[in-house]
Amino acid sequence: MTNRNKTKGSAWERAIVEALRAAGWPYAERRLAGSTKDRGDIAGLPGIVIEAKNTASRNLAQWIDETEAERVNDGAWLGVVWHKRTGRASAADGYVTMTGAQFLVLLGEALDVQPQLPTEGGEAA
Repeated sequence: MTNRNKTKGSAWERAIVEALRAAGWPYAERRLAGSTKDRGDIAGLPGIVIEAKNTASRNLAQWIDETEAERVNDGAWLGVVWHKRTGRASAADGYVTMTGAQFLVLLGEALDVQPQLPTEGGEAA
């Protein structure tokens, strides 16, 4: 990773942390890199892994796979990729991407419902 890319990535992580704190998550912070078992880029939201991405190219499948591994490493119930929208500086204008299964879990938490998650073949478990 070049210094310029690292600087862009760090700035995006800071923007996400600032947005989370402004929205009422005072313990949100950037996670220090270097762990052998990566647990995402943003800490301070119990049970949630956030992987921050600020790149011109999009590789959603790879990002989701990376986030899922980090979610498992962290023992979290939710993992999302928060990626920067081209031409916009605000984290609130960014995109948050997750799998359909993760979205069903999120809906279940929000609505206090236990979803029946589909299996790999698409059938309900």
